Amino acid sequence: MKILHLSDTHGMHNRLHTLPEADVLIHSGDFTMTGSEAEALDFLNWLCDQPYRHKIFICGNHDECLYGANISGLDTNVHYLCNSGIEIDGVKFYGVPMFLSDCVTDRQTKNYAGIPLDTNVLITHSPAYGILDFDDGINYGSEELLARLQELHLRAHLFGHIHARHGVTEQNGIIYSNGAIMNSDYTTLNAPFVVKI
Repeated sequence: MKILHLSDTHGMHNRLHTLPEADVLIHSGDFTMTGSEAEALDFLNWLCDQPYRHKIFICGNHDECLYGANISGLDTNVHYLCNSGIEIDGVKFYGVPMFLSDCVTDRQTKNYAGIPLDTNVLITHSPAYGILDFDDGINYGSEELLARLQELHLRAHLFGHIHARHGVTEQNGIIYSNGAIMNSDYTTLNAPFVVKI
């Protein structure tokens, strides 16, 4: 299965042209800049129009307008994962958003603890601590998420959030992809990745 991984487009999704072929398009959050409903609707319309068999998205810390939202009316092949999962062609996807409202309480800890053990592809906005998360002399990733990853049997972990660490690495048979499209100073779009599992 080929997965086109995007993250952190921050309202610039319409500038992404001639995207590579894939079976599934995944956006791991921060599709808005200011978190407005208008930005979210513009992104959702764009996402629905993309010519991929399946499209999956989660929310990032900029997408707070969707906190607690009941999203309906999407095309049947567009899947919003919010501490939930979906199985496609035998591959189990699970998505954990990064709402600030959860991060300032213990809810994010509970969200990470709720990731099913049989997840094949995990989609989060935050990286795990020490994996494509280093910027300005700091590892910004989540230690709680790193601990949970060690209990899972993943094939891939897709995330974003740390724009300066756009890249793909593999450790112990797991593919880690930081798909941040917007670079660290918000001036240039990085090329998207296709991850094969």
